[in-house]
Order: sequence, then structure tokens, then C-alpha cells
Amino acid sequence: MSEARRWPVISALGVVQILTWGSSFYLPAVLAGPVAESTSWPLAGVVGGLSLGLLVAAFASPHVGAAIHRHGGRPVLALAALLLAAGLTMLALAPVLPVYLAGWLLLGLGMGCGLYDPAFATLGRLYGAEARPAITSLTLWGGFASTVCWPLSAFLVAHVGWRGACLAYAGLHLAVTLPLVLLLIPTAPALPAATGHHPADTGPLSGAERRAFLLFAGVLILGGAIMSLVSVHLLTLLQARGVALASAVSYGALIGPAQVGARIVEMSFKGQHHPLWTLTAALGLVALGLVLLAFGLPGVGVWLVLYGGGNGIYSIARGTVPLALFGPVRYPLVVGRLARPGLIAQALAPPAGAFVLTHASPNALWWLLLALSLANLGLVGSLWRAR
Repeated sequence: MSEARRWPVISALGVVQILTWGSSFYLPAVLAGPVAESTSWPLAGVVGGLSLGLLVAAFASPHVGAAIHRHGGRPVLALAALLLAAGLTMLALAPVLPVYLAGWLLLGLGMGCGLYDPAFATLGRLYGAEARPAITSLTLWGGFASTVCWPLSAFLVAHVGWRGACLAYAGLHLAVTLPLVLLLIPTAPALPAATGHHPADTGPLSGAERRAFLLFAGVLILGGAIMSLVSVHLLTLLQARGVALASAVSYGALIGPAQVGARIVEMSFKGQHHPLWTLTAALGLVALGLVLLAFGLPGVGVWLVLYGGGNGIYSIARGTVPLALFGPVRYPLVVGRLARPGLIAQALAPPAGAFVLTHASPNALWWLLLALSLANLGLVGSLWRAR
């Protein structure tokens, strides 16, 4: 398929990703405070809804990957829009905390069907071995999710309250996300006739493939833990180093543009290098940024730009490395299986970080982040050898 014919599909998926991330993963950053304040529910319980949702998404992911393998991404992404709308409506109407948390169960299913991994699998199912440029382009769209939705969420909370904000996002999924999926995401091509009978397509991985799978799953576990820890605890960590809150917020805001800028640089190479180089560069930048931050060297903004750039192209590597290592036919299946450990790590890392902050010190959490990033570089080295 020509690039011109792919752009409507990628653009539609890009808008879907912005609204999906913004109304789920990024939602508590703006709504958690107003929810706790207006309901007197404990803030830990309110924020814990996201961890609950991520765990649900983790356990759904292999099944989502298998469904995309069999039927393509169009019906799965349409289901995601409906689940997200239902979950957000339940949040808006929740009279007590257990009902609110039940809404996050639905949101978790929606995230499992609609975040990056299902979108990557959809592109892999549509474009096969040629999906890499589309995956890279999609992450560029996804980089604007917080940029668009944090101000939108704040605006909605200010004018219609947090319950109205949830209902507004539910309406956007029904009025924007669902039609985009149904109208612009094509039906996936039929699988090769041999796929249903050839064990190499859907059966157990070979010994070498299993080693590569486990190594990359380890990369996703550590990478997901690092991303969640930084996202949730960065302001606390910077303030513990004597950075004023306003300055810490300004420094943190540099991560988003750095992610997008790094993805643009990656796109400029037009896929002329193996995706493992992208993964190596990503984790190298993350480790370098965290080393400099952990040692407290001057230039916090520069080190966060390094971290943000690495995190930006890490998202690309998440989608493109499995395509290169395991091939296009099994790509949706493998991506679905790989999504589970990373999502579990993202769910459990923030409370683990809070435990370290409470029972040790901010410095201990800095050193933990540094150790995780260096260990991840070691896993990438092993992945090169196993390739």
C-alpha cells in the first residue's frame, strides 16, 4: 500500500491514540485531586484505579493480540472505544469508591484493547513486514496525548467538574474514536492459508526465539517500571534535590517535547537501520539521563531532555523490534504476549516507588532508577547476542 493511502489510517489511529491515552492513562494526573476532594475518598484509592486498570489490561493483552491476529484490529479498536466510553460513564456516575474502581476495570479492558500495543498489532496485521514506518509515525501522534488532554481535562474540570469531564470523554469516544475506527481503519487481509496449520506461525516459539522473547520481555518490564516511576514521582524527586515546585513542573514539561523531537529524528532515518539500534539508543539515552540526574549534576533540564528523548524512541522500539525478531505473521500474537509483563510493571512500580520514598529516601529511589536503567542496557546487549 502506498504512503498516501496509509496516511488516513495512521492519522485516524493517531487521533484514537491521543484520546485513548488522554482519557485513561493520563486521566488521574488531572482528575485525582478533584475526585478525592469532592468525594472524600482516599487519594491512594483514587489513584489506585489506574494501577487496577493496568493490571486488567495486562491480563487481557494476550487475548487481544490473538483476536487481532485472527480478525484484524478494526473490531478490537471499536470494542476499545465502547469499553472506554462505558468505563468513563461509570466513573462519572460512581456514588462510592468501589463503583469508581469497577469503572477502572472497564477502562482497563479498554486500555488493553486500545493503547499502543493493539494499535501496533493492527498496523502489523495491515502492512506486514512494511509496518515499521507506520508504527514510527503513530508514536509521533501518541506523543501529543498529554499535551492535548491535560489542558483539555483541566478545562473540563474547571467548567463541568470531574464527573462532567468523564462524561465528555465518553462522548468523544462515541462521537470521534468509534467513527474513525469504523470508517477509516480497513478490514485486515486474510491470513495466509498455511497459518492455521503451520505450527511455526502460531505454535510455541523455537529455543532461540524463546530466548529473544524472554530478553525483550525483560526489557519491557524494566522499561515500564522506569517510565512509571519517573512519571509518578519525578516532581517529588526533584523537590527533594532542592528544586522549587514551579521549576520542577517546568523541567518535567520538557520530557514531552523531547519525546516528540526524538521520534522525528528517528523518522528521518526512514528505517535504514535495524530496530535494535533504536532500542539501544533509547535505553542508552535513558540511562545517561538518569545517571546524570542521580548524581545531582547541574543542568537538570538537559538531563531530562536526554531521558525524554530516550523514552520517546523507546516507544518506537517497543513496536518495531518484535516485528524484526519474530516476523509479520505472528506479530499481533507476540505483541499481545509481550504487553502483559510491561503493563504489570507499570501498574506495580509506582506503589513500590512510594514505599522506597517512605521507608528509605529520595536518593534511594534515584539509585534504584539508575540500577534499573543499567540492567536494561545489559539485557539489550544479551538481545543483540541472541538475535
